[in-house]
Amino acid sequence: MIHIQRTAESEWHGDSRSGQGTITTGSGVFHGQPYTRKMRFEDEPGTNPEELVAAAHAACYCMALASRLSKAGFTADRLHAKATLSVQQEDIGWTATRMRLEVEGVVPGIDAAAFQQYAMEAKDTCPISRLLAPGLQSIDLTAVLRP
Repeated sequence: MIHIQRTAESEWHGDSRSGQGTITTGSGVFHGQPYTRKMRFEDEPGTNPEELVAAAHAACYCMALASRLSKAGFTADRLHAKATLSVQQEDIGWTATRMRLEVEGVVPGIDAAAFQQYAMEAKDTCPISRLLAPGLQSIDLTAVLRP
């Protein structure tokens, strides 16, 4: 059995409204990437935890779909996934409620029904989907096969 661990770190200074933090990933892709409340809950440019979760889901989903297609004998020319995480204020605090996945694929030789089947299977089996599913109300998927 293969066991992989990935790491990231965060540091925060100040209170939750006016303070600021940094995010650093183990790979170094993000090193001291700043984030603030305004980046997270308003439209100030910069990243935030929810955006990073959506990015992780989009990337994981594309790889899971490529794997499903490959096992069925298809190779995608292009898979493009967009993940949108919805977060809302609830009585207990801010809560991630839904993830919306939208995928477009260019896959020679496959028909639309088979593409839909593999797209749904990938949604249900991608590791990030499986991580998020218990805490979300839903993970919705729209899959479009392009010529």
